Amino acid sequence: MTAGRRGAAAPCYVCAVTTQRILFIGGTGVISSACARRVVEAGAELSVVNRGVTRSRPLPSEAHVLVADARDPSSIRDALGRAEFDSVVDFVAYTPDHVRADLELLRGKVGQYVFISSASAYQTPPARLPIVESTPLRNPYLRYSRDKIACEDVLVAAYREEGFPVTIVRPSHTYDRTSVPLTGGWTAVDRMRRGAPVVVHGDGTSLWTLTHHDDFARAFVPLLGERRAVGDSFHITSDEVLTWDEITRTLGAAAGAEPSIVHVPSEAIAVVDAEWGAGLLGDKAHSMVFDNHKVKSLVPGWAATIPFRVGAAEIVEWHDADPARRVLDPAFDAACERLVAAHPVPAGQAG
Repeated sequence: MTAGRRGAAAPCYVCAVTTQRILFIGGTGVISSACARRVVEAGAELSVVNRGVTRSRPLPSEAHVLVADARDPSSIRDALGRAEFDSVVDFVAYTPDHVRADLELLRGKVGQYVFISSASAYQTPPARLPIVESTPLRNPYLRYSRDKIACEDVLVAAYREEGFPVTIVRPSHTYDRTSVPLTGGWTAVDRMRRGAPVVVHGDGTSLWTLTHHDDFARAFVPLLGERRAVGDSFHITSDEVLTWDEITRTLGAAAGAEPSIVHVPSEAIAVVDAEWGAGLLGDKAHSMVFDNHKVKSLVPGWAATIPFRVGAAEIVEWHDADPARRVLDPAFDAACERLVAAHPVPAGQAG
């Protein structure tokens, strides 16, 4: 596929999946929805455990829905019954107790268990770039990331001690048309459109990697049933690297606006909004560039082909199609106003 084109024919790497019975625990999230479509397109038999809630990312009609609470062992055991699966993917396991429950449920009953971890588990701030799978796992800032690391520890021990067939996959910042990849969501775009200054952390030059969920799915699905992936870990990200200023301007251009950028230190943002600050200091404030050679070695010819300028257009088009989707956050908007007031920029220099 030519870079920058959307919808052009892509090579198929999913042939090994076609004869599989696959179970997704969770299937309507940003990442899992694209993977569900890809599995069905490959001709595999897909079952999905969820609570029967319809979301903005509907499941493929071919998927068999098992209504259960994924975090209630008795509920999911009843839903599965005697069903057997070649590969099970848990998209909604976040704590060691979650994966321990999966171990109890699936031990000796599955050919491959795939745990969706997070690239935020990697050493933060990173000592070296690009990030590779052997980069140490350590994030003292985010509980979410530390919990993912703890999950990985449980699963690696199960593989080493009993041969439990785990594969660990670490997505980075993966998005779809429903998800604005700026803190504040649509509120940040709304500020651009009405000419209000947009806060960008640091000096706007730290490097970041955004991955379209369709690109992620094309690399992920071929790992299902791939024996060489068992006992190993992989991250899947785009190779396109952008600064946060570039991300902000690209989204603004898609929305028909020229953002007025005000740079604010991440530490100062944390004082005004602790949650926003934690996400920066524990993740987004640090340059994150990834080496994808490992996953490419198992999925020959795969490359992420959807640039963010295309993804940004999809995001704006989806939100503009329905006013109800353009949800605003008054608290975030107020936090931006306080930060802008505390960090004035000389006229003509903003952005």
